[in-house]
Amino acid sequence: MDKKKVILLVGALIIAAVTAFFANSLRTGAPAPQAAAQAEPVPTGPMVLVAKRALPIGTIITADAFGYQPWPEELVEEAYFIQKDGEDQTPVSEDPNAPPAFSQSQIVGTVVRNAITAGQPITRGSLVAPGDRGFLAAALTPGMRAVSVPVSTRTGVSGFVFPGDRIDLVLTQKVNGVEGPALNVSETIIKNLRVLATDQNANPRVDESGNTLVSKFKLVTLEATPSIAEKISVAQTIGTISLSLRALADNQSELEQALASGEISIPEGASEEEEAEILRTAVAKPTSGKSTFATGGDVSRFQRRSVPPQTPKQAEAIKEVPTVRVSRGNQTTEVPVGRR
Repeated sequence: MDKKKVILLVGALIIAAVTAFFANSLRTGAPAPQAAAQAEPVPTGPMVLVAKRALPIGTIITADAFGYQPWPEELVEEAYFIQKDGEDQTPVSEDPNAPPAFSQSQIVGTVVRNAITAGQPITRGSLVAPGDRGFLAAALTPGMRAVSVPVSTRTGVSGFVFPGDRIDLVLTQKVNGVEGPALNVSETIIKNLRVLATDQNANPRVDESGNTLVSKFKLVTLEATPSIAEKISVAQTIGTISLSLRALADNQSELEQALASGEISIPEGASEEEEAEILRTAVAKPTSGKSTFATGGDVSRFQRRSVPPQTPKQAEAIKEVPTVRVSRGNQTTEVPVGRR
């Protein structure tokens, strides 16, 4: 090979090496293009009162159920609750038949008349305030009834029962016979009843400092199923009814027992909302199954433990009727033999 060709070949190799070096430098040294993160638009508009969670019909509004959220100004309606300069500003409608306006502090304790979904603005027409016509009907859970029971300071837990509390009903009576002393007995006949009102107050009374006042009342209104309402009415003619205040944790522990025993079952594939609704309904449901009881003999050795001798007519009246357990879906009830 002649010298000229060798020089050209060497020169070509040098050029190729230099080109490859610069190409690699450009590839590794230049930062990779990055997509600029798009900033999320900051919501603007008037601060409107909205529901923080789903509020079904009959829900009693609490302070954690609502909050303010920016809302497009062109979508703001006259019935919305609007916050301006840190104060509640609810426009007053010129319509004399329009629902009354509420401030944020007055919303607590009202009842949802129309269902409100989470994130939806709360309107004046969707709430009913205590004292308004239809308040009690709106506070009732669908399918439930309101029944009133007369109480005294002794039978009403000394006034320490407030609307929204859960109570059990205790029936105290005397069973007389043809001879010997009467049998004194108390039994818990209904469990887990929700208190709707005491006397004519659907909200606990508070003083100027906001502290709840303990007050005496002569009447308590309870939420019950139609069949339980019938039992409560009959119980008032039998003996004295007393209220037994339930602890807040009782419902949760009983719910766990019902889930463990299979009394409450959650369908497979149920969503979180459906599961929460099943559990909420189970916790709120009053029960009137087999009652617990205590006789005078359990308290004093000088009292009876058993029913005194009866006349044939009395014995027939108190004779226990045989029952069978009937299961319909997830519900099990005891039905006297011979009845449907």
